[in-house]
Amino acid sequence: MNNVLDMKPTIDHPDIAIDRKQIMAANVSACLADSYVLMIKTQAYHWNAVGPLFHPIHLLTEEQYENLFKAIDELAERIRALGFPAPSSMTDLIGLAELSEDTGNPTTEEMVHNLIADHETVVRRFRGSIEIAEQGKDYATADLLTERLAFHEQAIWMLRAIVTT
Repeated sequence: MNNVLDMKPTIDHPDIAIDRKQIMAANVSACLADSYVLMIKTQAYHWNAVGPLFHPIHLLTEEQYENLFKAIDELAERIRALGFPAPSSMTDLIGLAELSEDTGNPTTEEMVHNLIADHETVVRRFRGSIEIAEQGKDYATADLLTERLAFHEQAIWMLRAIVTT
C-alpha cells in the first residue's frame, strides 16, 4: 500500500452519504499509522525508562500505550466502515506514518521529549484530518478523531508536567 490514495474499496461502495470516502480512508489510515508508531515507541520507553523519573514515566506510558492500542482498533474499524482495507503490514504503516521509529537508546528525559514531539505531530495530523472529515460530511470520523485529539493534547500536558521542556 505505497500510496493510500490508490486504495481500492473492499466493500461495494457503502451508501453512507459521505463525500470523498477514499480521501477520508487515506487520512484515517495515516492517523492509524502514526498511532501505531507512537504506541510502539511509548511501550518501548515504558520498558526502558530508568532513573528518578522511572516510576511516573513507567505508569504514564503504560496508560498511554494501552489507550493507543484500543484507539488503533477503532481507527482501523472506521477505515473498514468507509469501505476500504486498513493498513495491514508494518511496511505499510511505516510508509504512511509521519512519525519515525526510535532505534537509539535515548535517556529517560530524551524519551519524554521525544514523546511530546510525537504527540504534537499527531495532533497536527489529526486536526487536518478532522477538517477534511467535516468538509466531506463524515461526522463519525470527525468525532472519532476529535476524541483522539483530546487524548493526545492531554498526553502532551502530562508529559510536559514530568520534565521541563
